[in-house]
Amino acid sequence: MSAEKTKTSRRRPGRAERELTAEEKLEIELGEAARLSADDWSGGVAPGKAAHFGPSFKRLLGMLKPYSWALILVTLLGSLGVVLAVLSPKVLGEATNILFEGVVSSSIPAGVTKDQVVQGLVDSGQQDLANIVQAMQNFVPGAGVDFIALSRVLLIVLALYFASSLLMWIQGYVMNVVMVRVMWRMREQVEAKINRLPLSYFDKVQRGDLISRVTNDIDNITQMMQQSLSQALTSVLTVVGVLIMMITISWPLTLVVLVSFPLMAVLFGVIGPRSQAAFGIQWRKVGRLNARVEESFSGHALVKVFGREHASREAFRVENEELYEASFKAQFLANIMQPAMMFIGNLTYVGIAVFGALMVAGGQLRLGDVQAFIQYSQQFTQPLAQLGGMAAVVQSGTASAERVFEILDVPEQEPDASDAPAPIDGDGTIEFQDVAFAYAPDHPLIHDLSFRVEPGQTVAIVGPTGAGKTTLVNLIMRFYELDGGRILLNGQNIAELTRRDIRAKTGMVLQDPWLFAGTIRENIRYGRADATDDEILEAARATYVDRFVHSLPDGYDTLLDEDASNISAGEKQLITIARAFVAQPSVLILDEATSSVDTRTELLLQHAMAALRQGRTSFVIAHRLSTIRDADLILVMENGGIVEQGTHDELIAAKGAYFRLYNSQFEQAATDLDDELRETEAGISDAVEDEAAPVS
Repeated sequence: MSAEKTKTSRRRPGRAERELTAEEKLEIELGEAARLSADDWSGGVAPGKAAHFGPSFKRLLGMLKPYSWALILVTLLGSLGVVLAVLSPKVLGEATNILFEGVVSSSIPAGVTKDQVVQGLVDSGQQDLANIVQAMQNFVPGAGVDFIALSRVLLIVLALYFASSLLMWIQGYVMNVVMVRVMWRMREQVEAKINRLPLSYFDKVQRGDLISRVTNDIDNITQMMQQSLSQALTSVLTVVGVLIMMITISWPLTLVVLVSFPLMAVLFGVIGPRSQAAFGIQWRKVGRLNARVEESFSGHALVKVFGREHASREAFRVENEELYEASFKAQFLANIMQPAMMFIGNLTYVGIAVFGALMVAGGQLRLGDVQAFIQYSQQFTQPLAQLGGMAAVVQSGTASAERVFEILDVPEQEPDASDAPAPIDGDGTIEFQDVAFAYAPDHPLIHDLSFRVEPGQTVAIVGPTGAGKTTLVNLIMRFYELDGGRILLNGQNIAELTRRDIRAKTGMVLQDPWLFAGTIRENIRYGRADATDDEILEAARATYVDRFVHSLPDGYDTLLDEDASNISAGEKQLITIARAFVAQPSVLILDEATSSVDTRTELLLQHAMAALRQGRTSFVIAHRLSTIRDADLILVMENGGIVEQGTHDELIAAKGAYFRLYNSQFEQAATDLDDELRETEAGISDAVEDEAAPVS
């Protein structure tokens, strides 16, 4: 034993020390992504094993506590239903005894006693038949089949099966109602939790992973709770009840059934882990193939341009072949379990039939008892197989629960003070006083930042990537909490106001326009729910939305799809500006609102934003410095601090950081133009030489 332990301990470090290659790590990541994003997780355990099964499963069961009365009812109904189902084979066996004993008695003349018949059979050398007759309890020579008693027993069996099925149906109905309500509460909790999480949480998690937790994982938990818990209770009660009934009929035959236990254990121990590992490999190959298909489709034009169709097809063929082999092995191992269980069940059936026949011949059992025992053996193995299959389902559901609980356990943003003061209806004055902020404590981003923006001013914020421009406006919206200093809105510290009040006074237009599936009118009204149609029309005209809406088939009632792909990028951005316009904010934030559109559309957007900025304090973040020449104040940021501030002319005259940024853009533009001219001239020169060359 100690030697074996030593051997195992020596073997494990060798496995742990092996590092995965970059290719293997990528394949595992792709497999996990494919498995978590799959709509159907029936082909294997989706999220893997639970890291802390016990505490997570206990917490999951704790969600059922408000429905304790229903669970007690489910337990009572299940227990009673199982008792009736377990009694039925025993009663049905009695019907077989009545029929068999009646047929035997009809072949014997009336007027003799049972003992005389037995003695006669013994004297004639028919000892086995004598033992069978001796074991008969309702044997009356010459009486034949007692059809009245037989019909009475069959009616009892029918009533038992009907009552058992009815109780099981009621149990399943109550259980489903409880589980649906529990999962409804979980979805409500997750949705409410997400709305209470700080924006910093969403900076750290992938959107696909979060969506998978909220949808696939909760569906997986629902499936596990609905199928496994009620089924587990019924299966356990059935195993116990059937075992008791088998022992009361014949303990030697019960031992024959129990011999199948080690065979089943070996079956699950050998095939189960290999099947799970095979499904893991299958998901990796699925992830690899999905990545290949996505890459081929997204870069289809590039593949055509460089003539790589054959290489792309060959790579797909190889990976598709690998997926075929992995899927074949996984499905083979998964599907071999049931035939193997049936084989063990058939061996058990043969054993019961042989030993039962010998016991009937020896007068130790009646024929109906053997029939009932065969039924019990089938009822015994089926719930055991169900319990074995439930292990993977419960493990999968608990792993999903862990992923959902991770969301529920994330620290929430600090709640707004209950005694927060009401906001002042001011003119939009904003002041930063010694503001400090860092995404990570050891990497400060903004430090000792102070400036003041007067009402109605347009402030442009410029600087290189990572300087803190977007962070600055996010702090105004109170998406993040300050590490030091304070921000005043109309003289009030925004940390003391509710987030709702701050954001109600602030409008924001982002670089990437976001529109939801709905009409154009509904998307504009999203800025203010109580906006009238006249106000929507006014906003649309002021922001040039009205100019293109009339060219659409249904005008303002044109339905946008989920990605708003039926309108152009510039039209999307104009709608988002109209949405901000209708909100009537006192402070406006424009974050790279024109960076992803062409020059003509940019002019339209600039006119729309100019109309939107009138009479409002505005912050404009822009990389194209030509778009912010008319700003009242330009803040130049580097490394989280303001290095320069002033108007365009003042900063150009100062020849500092803004001057360098401004010139670098025009130098780059001039360089690109020179390169383009040189390429054009070279192309013309080559064409002239080709025309002048003699024809061979």
